[in-house]
Amino acid sequence: MPVKFGVASRADLVELVGLLGALFTQEKDFSRNPAKQSRAARQIVSDSKVGTIYVAREGGRVVGMVSVLNTVSTAEGGRAGLLEDMVVRPESRGRGIGRALLRHAIAASRRSGLLRLTLLTDGGNRRAQRLYREAGFKLSSMRPMRKRLRASRRRSSQG
Repeated sequence: MPVKFGVASRADLVELVGLLGALFTQEKDFSRNPAKQSRAARQIVSDSKVGTIYVAREGGRVVGMVSVLNTVSTAEGGRAGLLEDMVVRPESRGRGIGRALLRHAIAASRRSGLLRLTLLTDGGNRRAQRLYREAGFKLSSMRPMRKRLRASRRRSSQG
């Protein structure tokens, strides 16, 4: 079956959350939380100003995804993107789907006017690092740092 690439929609949310669950079981800094992941994925697919989730589909099933979140870079003088949540279903790995999905997301980001993509990857995930290097990403002298501002809460049904 040929793999097709496109943009995720609300109809894909269940599959996206499943893919994020697979991703967050292998990343050290994050944990699987379907409610949080569903809420965030819904925000992205509902508002293109927030970003875009690109998907790989095989036979109508989502087998891979990558998110590009929008921001503005003063260093670049314009729009930039944060590439996040790159994942391919475990049973679909090793067939070049991730490589092709990444190329698709980069090309779409370029066409949309983004000037730079930045990403974080687990320090021990050599396979992902090789994939990103092959796609033209380079190590930065910048070091990621993080501060949690507040615990995520479910939105109240009363607003």
